[in-house]
Amino acid sequence: MFMNTWDVLQAGGSAKDAVTNGCTVCEFEQCDFTVGFGGSPDEKGETTLDAMIFDGTEMNMGAVGGLRRIKNAAQVAKDVLEHTEHSILVGDLATKFAKELGYVEESLSTEYSQSIFAKWKTSTCQPNFWKDVTPDPRKNCGPYEKLSNNDIDNDRWIYFDKHNHDTIGMVAIDESGNIVAGTSSNGATHKIPGRMGDAPIAGAGAYADSVVGGAVATGDGDVMMRFLPSFLAVEEMRRGRSPNEAAGIAISRIAEKFPNFSGALIAVNKRGEYGAACNGIETFPYCVADLQIGK
Repeated sequence: MFMNTWDVLQAGGSAKDAVTNGCTVCEFEQCDFTVGFGGSPDEKGETTLDAMIFDGTEMNMGAVGGLRRIKNAAQVAKDVLEHTEHSILVGDLATKFAKELGYVEESLSTEYSQSIFAKWKTSTCQPNFWKDVTPDPRKNCGPYEKLSNNDIDNDRWIYFDKHNHDTIGMVAIDESGNIVAGTSSNGATHKIPGRMGDAPIAGAGAYADSVVGGAVATGDGDVMMRFLPSFLAVEEMRRGRSPNEAAGIAISRIAEKFPNFSGALIAVNKRGEYGAACNGIETFPYCVADLQIGK
């Protein structure tokens, strides 16, 4: 998908088309099974998709959250941007919107995703994302009821790690200097149905301003969206910070409150200079292409 994105730019295409194309390729290649169909089933066994395309020239965006039964999440997000006055559509009504524009409705589950779900069910639904409920969610499947008193130890870091979530994030700068950032993800494995991660949230999963630069993030979206790290990174670059410094500040801001969180961020300024930072991840590989580096 990286090469597909660069090929669009090399051919004189727009940053918007390049990012959308790159994310779409990743969706259909099921990158690491954390993007696109057939991965990260929720606690009912269904795969749903989140995606966003953020245009830093128009300061406009399109996103979908909890998109059901449509494989082309990034393309639908682009259609929200280009064909509506809204910023985000969610759930079944996002699916209805996609169908009206000609997208094919089909199951996002596969034999692989259903095997993950079946194994989880036979393991007393461990891990899961419930807390302060009965029966004890660390030992039992639901349904659950609220506890009047919190007497269960809840430690999210036990069950949220790099293996059960990820996002494809891209920032592109085209020949006209337009900067576009985009994301796509199938969310956290075994999430509670209805959960939407940071990928489709402006300033969290991605943010761009063509006057400054762009940023994209991945990690524990439930925590990271509270800090808008992509927005913060772009604003730090606006203040004169290098992309590497800006990325470090954005990640450090989260780590001050949640030192055990797992996440990473890439930042790129309008000159094409780039940097990255991460927390709770041993290594964070990312790809860069420009006229000097090539693919």
